Amino acid sequence: MYLSLYWKSWTTPREWVVPRFIIGAVNLAIFTLIEATGFAHAAEVAGVRVAMDARVGGVELELNGAGLRQRFMTDVYVIGLYFREPKTSAEAAISDAGPKRIALTFKRDVTAQALVEALHEGIRDNTSEPEFARLQASTQALAAVMLPLQIAKKGDVVALDYVPDAGAQVVMNGRAIGAAIPGLDMYSALLKIWLGDPPVDADLKRALLRGPLARKLLAGDRNK
Repeated sequence: MYLSLYWKSWTTPREWVVPRFIIGAVNLAIFTLIEATGFAHAAEVAGVRVAMDARVGGVELELNGAGLRQRFMTDVYVIGLYFREPKTSAEAAISDAGPKRIALTFKRDVTAQALVEALHEGIRDNTSEPEFARLQASTQALAAVMLPLQIAKKGDVVALDYVPDAGAQVVMNGRAIGAAIPGLDMYSALLKIWLGDPPVDADLKRALLRGPLARKLLAGDRNK
């Protein structure tokens, strides 16, 4: 119960103990003091290697933005968003019908139960009651796929991919898990956890919507 409630607090915009300007400064530092590695094929964000590109449904995607999620000055995960074309507005990112990826690299161990509850809370906070009711079958299907994972350990990467004509696919350390969950509306609801109103973290939302600027900053290009 304790871990479950703790995870909910990471994903919902409740009272902050750490001043928001400190958390914002962390994500600003990520984009001003990042060390590029692997000839710009990967970058380091808070000690985590973040790929500059991804392949989903046979389509090449580019990193749109990345940032560190913290709670009580504890690193929780590094998140990266990938699209075919740069997105600088939440509306464009959420409504995009093409392939895309949400990649979470965990900075600490997290149980699958806690993660499922966190996603469930984030979706509920960013949808109306009728919308949330329509998504019940999809959220239950997502839980059925993720719960058998039992735990995501520090360093594990859990990706949530969207493949057109298939749906949302859970990928654990590069391996697809379970069946895809059909429906763009389900994936849009997942994106709203970080890009909605309210997002889990307003500073992190801005970091994820840097679009073409993200690649310049992450690759160490500070001339533009």
